[in-house]
Amino acid sequence: MITDTSILKSLNGYISRRIQEIPLEIKETFLETKKVWKCENELDFLYGYYVGKIEEATLHYLLKATRASAGGYVDTFEIRGIIEEHRDSLHNAIKKALN
Repeated sequence: MITDTSILKSLNGYISRRIQEIPLEIKETFLETKKVWKCENELDFLYGYYVGKIEEATLHYLLKATRASAGGYVDTFEIRGIIEEHRDSLHNAIKKALN
């Protein structure tokens, strides 16, 4: 469990910065999401995609910042919970890119 408030603050800042980059990334990368992935709901697809992508990047960021091993210090469910705290801003970033 992450108990250091400076690390939590740093992770939240990293996730917020990453979310701000998403609209431009979507416009450059996912031009034809419906055709390529045959999905009916782009918002749900992209939300899941970016939660996974941010989770992976946050894990690397945390390991690098704390110089910890993946051993017992990092709980991926805790990272997912931190990302889910930013659910509204992530949804808004994706909607912004799709409109």
